[in-house]
Amino acid sequence: MIEHFTPAEIEAMRPAGRFVAETLATLRDEASVGTNLLEIDARAAELIAQAGATSCYVDYHPSFGAMPFGKVICTSVNDGALHGLPHDYRLRDGDLLSLDFAVSIDGWVADSAISFVVGEPREEDLRLIETTERALEAGIGALRVGGRLGDVSAAIGAVCRGAGYGVNLEFGGHGVGREMHGDPHVVNDGRPGRGLKLLPGLVIAIEPWLMLGTDRIFTDADGWTLRSADGSRAAHSEHTVALTEDGPVVLTAPTLPLG
Repeated sequence: MIEHFTPAEIEAMRPAGRFVAETLATLRDEASVGTNLLEIDARAAELIAQAGATSCYVDYHPSFGAMPFGKVICTSVNDGALHGLPHDYRLRDGDLLSLDFAVSIDGWVADSAISFVVGEPREEDLRLIETTERALEAGIGALRVGGRLGDVSAAIGAVCRGAGYGVNLEFGGHGVGREMHGDPHVVNDGRPGRGLKLLPGLVIAIEPWLMLGTDRIFTDADGWTLRSADGSRAAHSEHTVALTEDGPVVLTAPTLPLG
């Protein structure tokens, strides 16, 4: 069921969005060569506890996961595209790291993802990350009252394909509200003028993700991490966005790191 929320309910979502943004900024600021993925997860758990928030991931067990996720943040490294399960791995110089994070505060969920390079970056990685960020901006810009959901998908796909990347349609954005994943599904490519009519009160996570050399994925032996089929690197950008009468409002807009 597709939900539409009142202006007051959207305002109530802001603390969760702000916390998710602040936490991702903090984790990015603290990540460096030698940081263990398990340390990132533990730090995120510490911040969740301090804020009185609730992780959306620990008990999460959809059909595509081998077991409950068991951690509080997704840490996808290099060829890890999505749902990276934190494990005993220390970041190396030049690693491309994607962090995907969702929590609930006072019953309202926010979900966001960032990608960045630890240490000395490769130009191709920076271009990949920048393309996901531009595609995210394009998708947000296409979220307009009276439009169609296909407008959002088409805007994302135009940026991605225009940069020369293939687009995987198996995983994409989704509705957000009281739960992390709800309707509608927001694919990362499509045709304008098609699909759901966009009305005020819709809240969705828009999340373009790309791989350098393929649009195909496989599931790692850990039962969760989705990796590029050819071993090429991946990047992921995501925001939770509310559609209002005045246009889109990014609830997980970047802020300063937590102190």
